[in-house]
Amino acid sequence: MAKAASKSPRIAIDAMGGDIGPAVIIAGMARARRKSAALRFELYGDEKLINPEIAKHAGLAAATNVHHAIDAIQGSEKPSQAIRRAKTTSMGMAINAVKDGIADAALSAGNTGALMAIAKLALRTMPGIDRPALAALLPTLGDNDLVMLDLGANTECDAQNLVQFAVMGAAYARTALSIDKPRVKLLNIGTEELKGTGELKEAAALLREADYLPFSFIGFTEGDQLSRGEVDVVVTDGFSGNIALKTAEGTARFVTDLHRRAFTSSLRSKAGFALSKPALHMLKVHLDPNNHNGAVFLGLNGLVVKSHGSATPKGVANAIEVTARMIGNDITRKIGDDLDNFRAHAFSDGGAK
Repeated sequence: MAKAASKSPRIAIDAMGGDIGPAVIIAGMARARRKSAALRFELYGDEKLINPEIAKHAGLAAATNVHHAIDAIQGSEKPSQAIRRAKTTSMGMAINAVKDGIADAALSAGNTGALMAIAKLALRTMPGIDRPALAALLPTLGDNDLVMLDLGANTECDAQNLVQFAVMGAAYARTALSIDKPRVKLLNIGTEELKGTGELKEAAALLREADYLPFSFIGFTEGDQLSRGEVDVVVTDGFSGNIALKTAEGTARFVTDLHRRAFTSSLRSKAGFALSKPALHMLKVHLDPNNHNGAVFLGLNGLVVKSHGSATPKGVANAIEVTARMIGNDITRKIGDDLDNFRAHAFSDGGAK
């Protein structure tokens, strides 16, 4: 079990995860510390690669304990293989730091499947949770981002899984977005109650009855409504969620590239670009995945955060900030309290077990 949150968040980081390696991870750590000097790090990886990078950033060495790891999980490695090698890898050692109470949370930009498998084996799921879920913040046109889960940890889910995801996602929204009573919807092929699979209909019925929990279930939503800002938490299985996420990210890149091409097609276009530059900058900032980096594995007895493998130092810093915020707000305890409340009502009312 992870130790209680402290005033100085201590984060275990896999330095070898990601597409580029320790340089980007460590630059992100330094960037995060410039915003919050209270941050402390337990860094796992190859000392020969790590130490020269830390030396480039003033003050970082004093806030970082370096632990040599003789191996690293590869991006193409199967979760079953990663589990067998976990104890000697930077990813496995970072997760075990949470298990052993050395750190409050773990962060990695490495192999997502391996990270989930190792974390689940080391930390186990919370009471009342059958499967952990991967949750992330997505940009919207509203005042707040959107929490969406599951984004790929579970390809098939039953109604109970979806209900558990809703409880966890709402607790995450209350913590990450400071929303007292988040609006929750299930992702479906239509908004009508008759549409969707049996699992979706059953989950919707259970959530409608759970009006004692600190969120409002308001039915179904379709994929084209995710960015409208009319919902705070969207719940789905990992198969559909991962497709929706990758589609949204691809669309964002398409829009950005389309604007770039349009504004360089002629002299008149280039003149228009000069006039539109402030608005386009705002669009770029809004769509930049580095500004929304940091997906959280919810439902474990400990906090584990996944960073994009291609994240820039800015993206890594954002993931660290997300992690620190979750530590400070004790997200694991909040999820546990909500689950206990749900299970108590379900059993007392003769509902779903």
